[in-house]
Parts: sequence; C-alpha cells; structure tokens
Amino acid sequence: MKKSHPHENMIPAERRQLILNLLQEREIVSIAELTQALQVSHMTIRRDLQKMEEGGIVTVVSGGAQLAKRILSEPSHLQKEMLNAREKDAIGKKAAEQVPPNCCIYLDAGTTSLAMCRYISVRDDLTIVSNDFEVINYLMDKTQSSLIHTGGLVQKQNRSCIGHLAAQTLAALSIDIAFISASSWELRGITTPDIGKVPVKQEVVRSSKMRILICDSSKYAHTATYLAVPLTDLNAIITDQGLSEHAQKMISKLDLTLILV
Repeated sequence: MKKSHPHENMIPAERRQLILNLLQEREIVSIAELTQALQVSHMTIRRDLQKMEEGGIVTVVSGGAQLAKRILSEPSHLQKEMLNAREKDAIGKKAAEQVPPNCCIYLDAGTTSLAMCRYISVRDDLTIVSNDFEVINYLMDKTQSSLIHTGGLVQKQNRSCIGHLAAQTLAALSIDIAFISASSWELRGITTPDIGKVPVKQEVVRSSKMRILICDSSKYAHTATYLAVPLTDLNAIITDQGLSEHAQKMISKLDLTLILV
C-alpha cells in the first residue's frame, strides 16, 4: 500500500501558509528544503511559489524563494539621484529613442525621467508633460519643446506633485507615450507606499496611448502597500541587464515588450 505524505492532502492555501511560515523564520529557503519539509513534489512547490510571487508575497530566486522586500516609504529625490546612476542613464537614453516626432509625452516623477531629459532636450517638436519640478526646471533651460506641469499637491521630499489635482490635469490631456517610474515593482505591477501617487499613475494610464515603465532592476521584487499600475496595463518595460533570468521569463509570458539595456 502506497504511503501518503503528511501534507499531500492539504489545500493549496494551507500549504502556502506553511511556506510563508518557513520564509518568515529564514531569509531564504531552497525548493529542496521546502519539498522535504512539506513532503510534496518539486512541481507542487514551484506552482505554490509562482502563485505566491504573482500575489506579491515572495520572490523566486535561483533554486528557492525569499519574502518580497517591502518598501515602507519613498526615498527622497537626493537619495534616488545617488543610486544606480549608470543604469538610469542607459535606460533614459533607450527611452528617448522610443519617442517619435511631434508627439506628446509624459515623464513621471523620478531620477530616471531626469536622466531621459538629457537625451530629449535637443528636441523642439514635443509637448512634454510632467509632475516633477526637477524635470520641468531642467527642460525650461534646455529645450524648445512645449512644457506642461501637472500642478497638484506638492510633495517636497520628492520635488513633485501628487494627488487628485495632478490627476485632473492629466485627465484633460491626450498623451501619446507615458514614461512611468517606480520605486518598487514586481509581477503584479508598480506599487507605492504613498497613496497620493496612485491617482496620478492611474490617470496617466487612462490618458495615454502607450505606457512604458522606465525603472532599474534594483527596484524589482520590491513591493509596497498600494498597487498603482498592474503590469498588464503597460505596453513595455525598459530596464537594465541586472534583471534576473527568472523575472525575464515570467515577464515574457505577459503581453508586453521587455527591453534590457
């Protein structure tokens, strides 16, 4: 008679809770350790981890999984400016190459958008919309293109505007391409700890014909309280070569273009 395993007949929710308990005890757990602890197959564990990753609970890494890193607050503009400058410059350059003549684009608040400005400032045929004071200040001195600032509730730390007033401006516009930034993103989409950013990002999605995430790979597999934009609402992602092979494989299953620089 075939011997049954103790967790074989568990419903998936119970099994995933056990996986979560193990991950909360340790920083990372291998698939081999999980199969041994739960006495189920590798395939079962992989299916569980995939569902948990899709829910923003865990991040699958080579041979195992770890809890998704939670962002509790947005870093300041100065902090962002000092991080991953080379990757942001490469992403900004590639993003600028996606902009056709005579169109209206949106640059979301962030230092990757500011990096992109260096490559579009030579243009004089664009209408550039942004909620970022640093972006607009830079372009005021560098470009002949038309500029629109969204206005709204001023977020001093990030030198940008958020909230429903900013969203109302965006609702009155027809944008060809929106370049959307993020401090945290994962398979579910772009998340934020700041609820004031949610209506701005959601209105950008509604008001734009094409939506492109511009964000370095260090922000991937981080999550925050509010889901602002599902990845399925995007048309493309421009990020750097540091994005893990697993992440690339999972994103390739979605109906969007992944560009690595």
